[in-house]
Amino acid sequence: MLSREENELLTRTGPGTAMGEAMRRYWIPALLAREIAPDGPPVRVRLLGEDLVAFRDSEGRIGLVEEYCPHRRASLFFARNEECGLRCVYHGWKFAVDGSCVDQMNEPEENQFKHKVRLTAYPTCELGGLVWAYMGPAEKIPPLPKFAWTQAPETHRHVSKVIQECNWLQGLEGGLDTSHAPILHRLLKDDARRGGIKPSNPYVRAGAPRLVVDITDYGYQYTGIRQLGDAEMHARTYHYILPFHQIRAASNEVGDWGDAGHAWVPIDDESTMVYNWIYTRKSAPLSDEDRLERAIGNGPEHVNQTTFRSKANRDNTYLINRGVQKTETFTGIDGINVQDRAIQESMGPICDRSQEHLGPADKGIIQMRRLLREAINTARAGGTPAGVAATYYQLYCALQVMPRGADWRQSLAPDISAEKILQTV
Repeated sequence: MLSREENELLTRTGPGTAMGEAMRRYWIPALLAREIAPDGPPVRVRLLGEDLVAFRDSEGRIGLVEEYCPHRRASLFFARNEECGLRCVYHGWKFAVDGSCVDQMNEPEENQFKHKVRLTAYPTCELGGLVWAYMGPAEKIPPLPKFAWTQAPETHRHVSKVIQECNWLQGLEGGLDTSHAPILHRLLKDDARRGGIKPSNPYVRAGAPRLVVDITDYGYQYTGIRQLGDAEMHARTYHYILPFHQIRAASNEVGDWGDAGHAWVPIDDESTMVYNWIYTRKSAPLSDEDRLERAIGNGPEHVNQTTFRSKANRDNTYLINRGVQKTETFTGIDGINVQDRAIQESMGPICDRSQEHLGPADKGIIQMRRLLREAINTARAGGTPAGVAATYYQLYCALQVMPRGADWRQSLAPDISAEKILQTV
């Protein structure tokens, strides 16, 4: 468990908080690239408790700036995106993507003081179908976030997002918890026509895992090893990249052809934007069916594509069907990640971790919290937290059934190189 003080330390991410200042040292997903078009309408973005707007100017450059005009504090969500700038509709002050004021329509030319005015503007980059923002000190800007999935061609990757109505840490902890997956997400029969893990899947048949956590220079790799009968075992690797990224083998959910993962990005302390991605290493591109994310529960059938709120949510009790729960799925809730959101949101806006009781199956969560505290302390001291350096670019995951007693590290190689492992716990 965590003390109340430690829980506050890790969950609060607004300006001036310890976790927030550490998190601002990383590139942070801000929105889907497809949400903004040249001279198109600006988009509200709330990130780490800050109200921002994003826009793409006439030349395709991206601006991510504070939402409120510095003249009279009107929202720039209502602004005109025109001729390489965002013009406030109240008095016509206009701003470029770098936050500089380039015109003051309500002032005669001789009275304008635009050179004295600017918006807070954050550096951005566009990778993997996302716009990423850097919100930290300019002199400490990190290498670009070139995860392997961001380098796949657009035809072979897919990215979506959905709001989770609770603190970011609850989502991340769920994503780094392999022991829950074949329980929460299991189907009760193989012919159930719903998203989930079939009873015949080795992931379910093998039972509870033994966890091996390899601490690395970017976070950790952990492996869930499950005994499968007398002769075999099931091993599946995951990666945690600080501060909020997960990579996992995609086999169980979307076919044995690549990786999948999430990033749990704080909107504020009580809501999170979850970015979901999949990519294939096969020659064939993703299909339209793959992009619907039906089994996972993150596509247009499950998520409002304007508000990005889940259609199954706490207001309608996640559309739980108790009949389905008795006969088809463990939860009675459709969609693997809908099930995750339901359970994690049920813990409250910010989980009280002083009341929890952790066990050996929670080793990954315990180590993740330790790494976050270390990142906070390193950032406070002016150093470079783990996961900022570009050592995660080539990571991918693996899943395999192998003979009991086999060298699973060798069998799953090269998902992690030996030189990256700093400690095994």
